[in-house]
Amino acid sequence: MNTALPAFWAVIPAAGVGARMAADRPKQYLQLGGRTILEHSLDCFLDHPALKGLVVSLAEDDPYWPSLASARDARIQRAAGGRERADSVLNALLYLNAHGAGDDDWVLVHDAARPNLARADLDKLLGELADDPVGGLLAVPARDTLKRADSQGRVRETIDRSTIWQAYTPQMFRLGALHRALADSLVADVAITDEASAIEWAGQAPRLIEGRSDNIKVTRPEDLEYLKSRWSLRG
Repeated sequence: MNTALPAFWAVIPAAGVGARMAADRPKQYLQLGGRTILEHSLDCFLDHPALKGLVVSLAEDDPYWPSLASARDARIQRAAGGRERADSVLNALLYLNAHGAGDDDWVLVHDAARPNLARADLDKLLGELADDPVGGLLAVPARDTLKRADSQGRVRETIDRSTIWQAYTPQMFRLGALHRALADSLVADVAITDEASAIEWAGQAPRLIEGRSDNIKVTRPEDLEYLKSRWSLRG
């Protein structure tokens, strides 16, 4: 692993509504340990000495962001959120490009609702990919037996899990390469679910960096309850 961690920009797409949480507000603004999920997701980057700046992509009519202390942090800039994640990330990259970031700069994209990123995992990602020609992402090897279903919900086959990984974030790529991949895939109307899938579509092979399995994304109510139980143990 490279011992000199590279400087980087961070992008947090936070324009989603989190419908599966069935909450009264977008999931990134739900409370966890006395602060919002989004604030926890920002913390690991804001505390890092290699951070060059951070852009949060937010819905235009977001009423919650202005009330957070993070909204007044000079290191955090706001970009327009888009209809899909890829649109939000692309808008943030355009903002960075317009404000002095270079095509060869590293950009780390992290989920707004993934508040349990460990500093050790962030440092591992930065160190392992510092000299990588493509970039990559934190991920976790599949642990459970995996089944492929048919259209009736019956098992069609058991999948070899030894080659299956769960994609997590942050995902780390050069600004120019990620910008081109996202822009081109959107023009081609390709389904892009994360930054790595855009880079894959562009013909590159991102590297998988194994991280902690508790770096979970809050998607359902039970995810938040799990993290609340973890936070309560911290005292």
